[in-house]
Amino acid sequence: MNLIVDIVGFVFTFLWIVVLADVIVSWVLDPFHPIRRFLDSIVQPLLGPIRRLVPPVGGVDLSPLILLIGLDIIRRLVMGVLA
Repeated sequence: MNLIVDIVGFVFTFLWIVVLADVIVSWVLDPFHPIRRFLDSIVQPLLGPIRRLVPPVGGVDLSPLILLIGLDIIRRLVMGVLA
């Protein structure tokens, strides 16, 4: 059971880091850069539904922030059930 908790924790931590990296890289790199395209391929399927529901506020896309908060809430719920 402890292994499952560790794996779930790793997956959520990995997703959190990838979302943060995607946000930072989006400020710096060209949209067609291979690193950015790789990160986008992981993050965009998660951000798409959020972007359809939450429009940009003052030109700022809040969907990554909402995704990070959602991932943390889901992680806490799953870890609470598994622990």
